Amino acid sequence: MEEALMRRLLVTLLVVVAATAYAAPAVAAPVTVTNGTQFRATNGSVVHAHGGGVLKVGSYYYWFGENRNANNTFRAVSAYRSTDLVSWEFRGDVLTQSSASELNVANIERPKVIYNASTGRYVMWMHKENGSDYGEARAAVASSATVDGAYTWHGSFRPLGHMSRDITLFNDNGTAYMISAARDNYDLHIYRLSADYLSVSTLVGNFWPGGHREAPAMFKRGSTYFLLTSGATGWNPNQARYATASNIAGPWSAFTNVGDGTTFSSQPTFVLPVQGSQTTSYLYLGDRWAGAWGGPVNDSQYVWLPIGFPSATSMSLSWSPQITIDTATGVITGGGDATYYRLTARHSGKVMDVINASTANNAEIKTWTWNGGANQKWTFQDAGGGYYRIVNSNSGRCLNVASSSTADGANVIQYSCGGGTNEQFQMVTVGSYFQLRARHSGKCLDVVGSGTGDGTDISQYTCNSSATNQQWSRSAA
Repeated sequence: MEEALMRRLLVTLLVVVAATAYAAPAVAAPVTVTNGTQFRATNGSVVHAHGGGVLKVGSYYYWFGENRNANNTFRAVSAYRSTDLVSWEFRGDVLTQSSASELNVANIERPKVIYNASTGRYVMWMHKENGSDYGEARAAVASSATVDGAYTWHGSFRPLGHMSRDITLFNDNGTAYMISAARDNYDLHIYRLSADYLSVSTLVGNFWPGGHREAPAMFKRGSTYFLLTSGATGWNPNQARYATASNIAGPWSAFTNVGDGTTFSSQPTFVLPVQGSQTTSYLYLGDRWAGAWGGPVNDSQYVWLPIGFPSATSMSLSWSPQITIDTATGVITGGGDATYYRLTARHSGKVMDVINASTANNAEIKTWTWNGGANQKWTFQDAGGGYYRIVNSNSGRCLNVASSSTADGANVIQYSCGGGTNEQFQMVTVGSYFQLRARHSGKCLDVVGSGTGDGTDISQYTCNSSATNQQWSRSAA
């Protein structure tokens, strides 16, 4: 009797363990992503998936991207997974410097992974350089039997003899394509891959000769193919443009601008379809490269935005400081939980304003009569240590003391948000008002000459708790 009972208990225990081991992850709830920030993994480390791409396997989204050394050379392709696109679990470095001799010193950029159903392998393509210059201009391939396991290096080469720099992959119902920047980034080639996805089969076409485009990201919505790209301006952001076609083999349309003149201070890396019970949304994934402010790649930030579709063959992109993602329903919305504020100078009653509603770097910050414009609305992003980045709603750029000056009278502008302490401010209470004290200099934002007219400059100046032209109020806009 005792033995029979023990057997039954053992069987029950094994069933419970098996059910636990193979249980699907819980359905994700809506979550918020804050743009222009570094993301953190569930272990607290910074997510290094720069220039990356995302592949959904089962209930998980797997994010692969660049993880670089301090001198910007290749350290690893790191892999993370998530069910909600916010809580990222670090799964490991799936390709490293020790994976092959030619990776000991190298640059590996824009890794993308797709699954080959006929071979059962996950295949990664990437751009490979020698670690000191961009003369190699090679594509490279690796593969793995598991999505987040160690990837086997298959080598690097110039596809069909052509230069190959920024790349992306697209799986069109089992037929795979690689798109890459060729001829010193002046051409964009679309290649069809071999059946095993490990090599290039044919050049489908060069549809935009002389276009000088890079950072390609391809997706399909309905019967329309979209190819999103950036200009070739190094680390500095520029105007994103897209083309469309009803067939990958063309004809393709000319490029059309999308987003603002700097794509909200980012460069496209991937477009992720998020399919749920209610809809399929398309999520723009962009990199805000730290090289734009002189930092290493691993200080770069992320910009994720929902793509709009005014028609079946057009797309739109609008800035949101935060977005809300519901992977269960597929609904992605801009805005999130961000609160917009107007900042009013005590002495004049005028508000902080980006002149002429400019979205450009170096645009002047002045005081102006409140009119409700987005260029007069600001969000506060936690920068740590009691400091905040103050981000303009209209441009997505940060309040910034020009050139990190520590001098009295230094100009205050807007600039692409980075990691600089010259764009971090502490709110120091003065009665029912506050001063905005710059972290790098310890000086306060000051309305020049205590001017009360529209268009009065704002600079930094030695803090004076009795100066009302250094005192501000914050109210919901």
